[in-house]
Amino acid sequence: MKALAVASGIVFWTLVIGVIALIFMSGPEPAKVVTIDSVPAAAPAGGPAGIAPPPGFSVTAPRAPAAPPQPGTLPPRGQGNNVAPTAPSAPQVPAPPGLGVPGQSGAVEDDDENVAAAADQGGDAVLASLVPGIDRSTEDPLPEAPLPTVVEDSPYGPLPKVAADGSRPADVYARPSDYASVQGGPPRVAVLLNGLGVPGASDGDIIKGLPPPVSIAFGAYGRGLQERVTKARTAGHEIFLAVPLEPNNYPTNDPGPHALLTTLPPKDNIKRLQWAMSRYAGYIGVTNYMGEKFQTDLGSVAPMFEELKRRGLLYLSDGTTDVSVTDRVATALQLEYEVADVQLDAGRIDRQLAKLEAAAKENGTAIGVAKAAPGTVKRIADWAGSLERKGLVLVPVSAAVRTNQQS
Repeated sequence: MKALAVASGIVFWTLVIGVIALIFMSGPEPAKVVTIDSVPAAAPAGGPAGIAPPPGFSVTAPRAPAAPPQPGTLPPRGQGNNVAPTAPSAPQVPAPPGLGVPGQSGAVEDDDENVAAAADQGGDAVLASLVPGIDRSTEDPLPEAPLPTVVEDSPYGPLPKVAADGSRPADVYARPSDYASVQGGPPRVAVLLNGLGVPGASDGDIIKGLPPPVSIAFGAYGRGLQERVTKARTAGHEIFLAVPLEPNNYPTNDPGPHALLTTLPPKDNIKRLQWAMSRYAGYIGVTNYMGEKFQTDLGSVAPMFEELKRRGLLYLSDGTTDVSVTDRVATALQLEYEVADVQLDAGRIDRQLAKLEAAAKENGTAIGVAKAAPGTVKRIADWAGSLERKGLVLVPVSAAVRTNQQS
């Protein structure tokens, strides 16, 4: 009997130790990913009264979590895996005898210096072409959207995605700019006009007459949004999607029936984000419509930014709220990201434009945002004509963001 008891004890503790080991080795359950169903489903229950998330979305099998970045390898704010991949290096070929091999008969000892000097001369030529005024890198209309390679079909419209070759909507829909990836040259100013495609916005063609480098943000509400976006892109303007986010005084100040809310589970907020992203195609990234409360809630911001990163978009905060949370999350996820420097309609516009100029001269680049009102549009168009004599250049927002990444 004693031997049987000992054997039973050994078996029991072996099972206990095995279970504990499995618990510690299994790790946390991977997060579920919200994707599109082939057939629209009924809208899920829950959420604030009268605000039903859009139907047609469900949860698929979990995906494996991404490997965390190694300590000390996080890039500067907004810079990460979104930077264009480096071309593979050419195979190493031995130099012919006597050419550029120090210590060898007939070697050109200063070959590296000659190569560096030639590169410097080429860089000087590039910088010389970057002149102040209005960025004229292209005079062509932007390509028609949607482009099939960066589109994922859904029951409600196209969703952006990263192409099989790694191309992102943030790249292929951006306005080309020679200023985007070169340091030096005149200080850059960029302007994003928003307030279109949101509740109560004018449907008129109030952006007519703007210089093409001015970027435009449309919301997710209203009719004929794709036609308006196409018309703006044909005029040369790159586009942002303004996603409705919860403000501080919600629901007194209501961003609309599909707003992302801090009171909703992340899964439901991603459904609403995907609904907004399906309203039209051709945008390079997302900006906030309202959102003072949402952008300061870590548990709400992180899933949204992960979805933007996964779909190859950048994020521009309009700078009207504390950005400590969005800064941290964007850096951790390596999301291409920036914060506007000046709200151009937060005071007398001439004074705000002067602040934008000063910020660009101090930092190399500066981004201003404003609502697209007729008076504001006319003033910005007139101001853009003065930039050449001031030694500044008006570039699209994407170029300003990528100039900051270079620095």
